[in-house]
Amino acid sequence: MNSGTRNALIFLLGLLVTSVLAAWFLGRYERAERELALPPRGEAAYNPLYALRQTLRADGVRAESRQRLDLAAMRLQPHDSVLLFGDPRALSKPDSDALLTWVERGGHLILRTPAADEDDDTAKLPIFDALDVALEDGKPDHCLKLAIPGQPEHSEFCNGRRFQIDEDAASNLWGSDADYAYARLPYGDGTVDLLAEMDFLQNEDSKMRSAFNEKGSPLVDSPFFRQGGLRDVPNRLLARQILAPNYGDGTIYLIYSAELPSLWRTLFTRGWPAWLPALLMLLAWLWSRTQRFGPLRASPAGDRRSLLEHVRASGEHLFRYGKSALLYAAMRQAFLTRLRRRAPLAAALQGPAQAAAIAERLNLSPAQVEQALQAPAPKHHAAFRDRIRLLVQMRNQL
Repeated sequence: MNSGTRNALIFLLGLLVTSVLAAWFLGRYERAERELALPPRGEAAYNPLYALRQTLRADGVRAESRQRLDLAAMRLQPHDSVLLFGDPRALSKPDSDALLTWVERGGHLILRTPAADEDDDTAKLPIFDALDVALEDGKPDHCLKLAIPGQPEHSEFCNGRRFQIDEDAASNLWGSDADYAYARLPYGDGTVDLLAEMDFLQNEDSKMRSAFNEKGSPLVDSPFFRQGGLRDVPNRLLARQILAPNYGDGTIYLIYSAELPSLWRTLFTRGWPAWLPALLMLLAWLWSRTQRFGPLRASPAGDRRSLLEHVRASGEHLFRYGKSALLYAAMRQAFLTRLRRRAPLAAALQGPAQAAAIAERLNLSPAQVEQALQAPAPKHHAAFRDRIRLLVQMRNQL
């Protein structure tokens, strides 16, 4: 069998195997379409009133969303509406007075009560005092039922803080005999709507969804959680009733507090692929630069002066082999050479006169000078060292 036939058989065998696998795959599986509920993106991810704003605009109503209350930029008109979705404790005294003054001129203010887990002292707000509203303690024991023809029974205001108010002061009330969850209060030419909670105005019911999201459950994107809020027909009808006083007459301002996750928490939970290696590199660099307890290797040898070592070795060699007279003669000659340069008169003298002149100049005794200038006896190492020491001392003093 030649190479061409062998290659053809290999090709046909590969084609046969591929055909069998393709037939098995096509016979076992079929193409199917599947719809997945994607998480919200862009503004819809952080604006809980995004769906309400878009619905109002689609109905021809002017609606604006803002993260915070800015009365100077909003320039409220008598027929406008303001919905405060956030905690009313964030309202300052000047803003509360300005809002009530605007309501007296025909505005419509919608706000909710503070969270039910707060103390009574923190819940005393100027705007509630002006409206004669008394807040209840804790969460309610039951929900309010909303019955809509053609729709299943719906529960509302299950968690918000209820309140007490004079029935004669309200044009519309909803609640039980003990407390109320909703009230419409005429105030001047305008109205104030007070609600126990505003969860029905959100894009969707995010309580159970947020609980599963914190646990990291894969069911968080299930269509089961894409319900509640304005997705329910009863909630849409209730929202339309809440916005009724100035609906279509002016601009509806939707003030929400963007509940974005903490930056540090986001960096810790999602940025660890970047900061963890950087932290390890920083720790390794700090460890490499840290002073250690004792050297890990011997200290490097110092610079060697080869000429000085050579001279010292030569002197030790001469002294060891009995040539100390040569070393003494060299040292004596070095002293006399400097003496001729520094004290030529003393160098010109001879014998005791020279020793006396040198002793007077160097503050030494003449006997020491005479001893230093006389060669020591052979093999008298102590006398040799004394004379060399005196010659070096006298030479350095010149």
